[in-house]
Amino acid sequence: MTRPDATPVASHFIDGAYAEDASGTPIPVIYPATGETVATVHAATPEILERALTSAERAQAEWALADPVERGRVLRRAADLIRARNRELSVLETLDTGKPLQETLVADATSGADALEYFGGLAADVTGTSMRFGGDWAYTIRRPLGVCAGIGAWNYPTQIACWKAAPALATGNAMVFKPSETTPLCALKVAEILIEAGLPAGLFNVVQGAGEVGAALTTDPRVAKVSLTGSVPTGRKVAAAAAGGIKHVTMELGGKSPILVFEDADLEDAVSGAINGNFYSSGQVCSNGTRVFVHESLHDAFLDRLRARLGGVVMGDPLDEATNFGPITTAAQANLVMRHIATAEAEGATVAIGGARLDRAGYWIEPTVLTGLSDDMTCVREEIFGPVMSVLTFADEDEAVERANATEFGLSAGLFTSDLARAHRVVAQLRAGTCWINQYNLTPAGMPFGGSRASGIGRENARMAMDHFTEVQTVYVGMGPVESAF
Repeated sequence: MTRPDATPVASHFIDGAYAEDASGTPIPVIYPATGETVATVHAATPEILERALTSAERAQAEWALADPVERGRVLRRAADLIRARNRELSVLETLDTGKPLQETLVADATSGADALEYFGGLAADVTGTSMRFGGDWAYTIRRPLGVCAGIGAWNYPTQIACWKAAPALATGNAMVFKPSETTPLCALKVAEILIEAGLPAGLFNVVQGAGEVGAALTTDPRVAKVSLTGSVPTGRKVAAAAAGGIKHVTMELGGKSPILVFEDADLEDAVSGAINGNFYSSGQVCSNGTRVFVHESLHDAFLDRLRARLGGVVMGDPLDEATNFGPITTAAQANLVMRHIATAEAEGATVAIGGARLDRAGYWIEPTVLTGLSDDMTCVREEIFGPVMSVLTFADEDEAVERANATEFGLSAGLFTSDLARAHRVVAQLRAGTCWINQYNLTPAGMPFGGSRASGIGRENARMAMDHFTEVQTVYVGMGPVESAF
C-alpha cells in the first residue's frame, strides 16, 4: 500500500500560521511500522518560544472579553471540520503513532471532535454564585487563568491536543501546546483547523521539542497553568517546576491499573474488557488494566478464551483497515517492553501467550500474556506501556480489593460481575480516579477522567475540566454605611 506524504508545512504553528526555524534541533518522525523516517521537524528555539508566548498573551487578553457564545461556535465549527476530515487525520495519526487505521478512524480525531463539540456547548455556561450576608451580599466570577501550556503524550496526539485545548479555549484562555517529540504532526493539523473554524490567531500555538522545550514553557512567568499527559517521572518534574512559579497544574499520568474478574462475570465480556484494557493501541494506553485478577474458579476458562480470541490478531500494514494490531510507537519503548518480558521470565513468570518480537522492520511485539505471577514481581508492579497482560488469581472479594489497591498508582480500575450490589460495593473501595463496571477504557467527553495518588492531579473532560482552567474572583458588595473603630 502506498504511504501518503506526512511532511508538514513547517515545524510549528504560531499566531495563526505555520512557522519554521531550521536552526532548531532536527527531530525525525519515524513510522513505527517500518522504522522509516517520514518527516522531520525542528525543535523550538528561544525565538520560536518567544513568538508563541507573546502572541498567546496578546490574543488571550482579547479572547477573554469575547462573547462566550461565539467562543463556543468556533469550537463547534472545528469539531465539524475534524469530522469531515476524519480519514485524512486518521491516516496522519497512523503514520505518527503506528496505530492501525482501523483504530484511528474511530478513536482518535473523532474523540477530539467530541471534546471540541462538548466544551463548545458549555462555553456560554460558565457561571458564578451569589450569597447574602444580612443586607450585604457577595458574588463570584469565574475568570480564565490566562496563557496555559499543554504538554502531550505520544499515544493519542490528536485527542490529547483537543482534550486540553477545548476546555482552555472555551473558558477564555490561550494555549501553547507542545506535542511529544515522538508524534509531532497531528497537533499542527488541529491548530490549522481551529484557525479555519474562526479561532483568532495566537490562541492555540504549537511548538515542537523535547523536555527542554516543555521545561521552558513550564517555568515561563507568562504561563499560568500547565496541563500534562505523560509518565509519572515526567509528571513529578513538571509539577515541581510549576510549583516554583505557583502555577496551576493538571497531571494525567500513568498507572498499573487492576481489572477484577469475579466468578459470576460474563466470560466473553470480561475477556473483551481485558483485551481492550491491554492490547488496544498495542497496550500504549495510560489507563490500561494490566493487572488482571481472575477468580481462581474462572482462571482456566478465562485463559482458554483469551487464547482463542487472540487468534484473531492481524499484524499487517497499519494503513490496511484489516489490520487490528499495530507496532510499538518507538524503538526505545519496544526494547523496554522486551526487557520487561525477559525480566518477568527471569523472576519465574510463564509466558502463556505471545512474548516475541517479530522478525520484520519496525517495532512489532506480539500480544503477550504472563501467568504464574506474584504481586511482588516487576511486571506486576511497574508500568510497562506495551502489549503485556499480567493474569493473577484471587480467592475472595476482600483479597481482590486489597491486592488491587496495593500500588502507588491510582489512575483506573475495572471489574466484571453480574452482582451489581457487589460491583458498587467493590468499586467504592478501589483507590482509583476512573473506574468501570462491566466495561473498560471508555472515556466520553462528558465524563471526568483522571487519577489519584501517583497517577495525577485534576481531571480531563466533563464540566469540572472548565473549573481547572478558571479561577474564582469573589466580590463583596456593601449596601450600608461602613463602620470603623475610630
